[in-house]
Amino acid sequence: MDFDEEIAEIAKRAAKQKDAIETEEATKNALIMPLLRALGYDVFDPQMVVPEFTADVGVKKGEKVDYAIKLDGKVIMLIECKPCKSHLSTDHISQLFRYFTVTESRFSILTNGVMYWFFTDLEQQNKMDAKPFFEFNMLDYRPAQVEELKKFSSKNFDVMSILETASDLKYGSHFMREIAKEIETPSDDTVRLLINRVYDGKLTEKVLGKFRPLVEKAMKDTVRELVNKRLSSAIDDTAKTALPNTVPDVNQSETSVAKGTAVGNEIEDVVTTQEELEGYQIVRAIVREVVKVDRVVMRDAKSYCAILLDDNNRKPICRLHFNRAVKYLGIFDDEKNEDRIPIEGLDDIFIHANRLKATALAYDAPATQSAPAS
Repeated sequence: MDFDEEIAEIAKRAAKQKDAIETEEATKNALIMPLLRALGYDVFDPQMVVPEFTADVGVKKGEKVDYAIKLDGKVIMLIECKPCKSHLSTDHISQLFRYFTVTESRFSILTNGVMYWFFTDLEQQNKMDAKPFFEFNMLDYRPAQVEELKKFSSKNFDVMSILETASDLKYGSHFMREIAKEIETPSDDTVRLLINRVYDGKLTEKVLGKFRPLVEKAMKDTVRELVNKRLSSAIDDTAKTALPNTVPDVNQSETSVAKGTAVGNEIEDVVTTQEELEGYQIVRAIVREVVKVDRVVMRDAKSYCAILLDDNNRKPICRLHFNRAVKYLGIFDDEKNEDRIPIEGLDDIFIHANRLKATALAYDAPATQSAPAS
């Protein structure tokens, strides 16, 4: 199993177990130590992973940080852990801040087993920054972030290599956060900037109030259009793999009826909507990162639309329950139990991308590989 697959497995476990984890110790055992192992650090070797690491700091004696990670006898990372259900805050970094100055470590991590905040000393040498330069969310990450995380593994660890990209990561993520805020709720400055570019009249408060809703809608519509273009491009890049025969053409109307659609050994009349087809395409675009896209097949039925791996009903990736007032995305656990998650729209499917990828990957793992469908 490569690093990406290991992270997907840990993510799947975190999604399943996080609500049942009550203590910091349970968080360490269930979530944090598996990640350290995936990074190549032997949690049972005290020369590599030092629990309850102590370093006297000024007048404060005997304070401990949860883990110190060592390579070649030198401390390379300090890790402070919090319970899974706690929300990380800069109020939690005081011990890391003090320890940073008295060890040779250039990196510190604050984590609750789901969120991982990585700190270094970009602002002032040998003084830990108040803000992380890299944040990794085990339940919501991008492939590029896995590549950044991999840099902290024992076999790839190189201080200068990490520091070279740390500044871009830090300020890039802050810019993304600010842009996201502007898209969700544009500030007056942004609204004025955009209005001034398209409106020649005098910008009064009345004009500002008139145009603000239009600016907000235009920003959201622009993002949605860019996402749809990216999705269409991702589908096209897969050699324009044809949709399965059981699915009507994408260009058919939203209420098209696929009469005589085969479902198992029965023939049923099912309604395949444009929304279901778009949901299917979104799922394909997500899981194509971990499995070949031509293995992802859609089977529509009257009550739900199933998306399967290898056209095998023993390998469900998810179900789309769209034929009702409240829409649900059905995702499966290790025992094939379906977890129905209410969604407001198709974009919400992306929120669960990591679980979908982990589910698709699990079917290729030797221990869970199913026999072909008869």
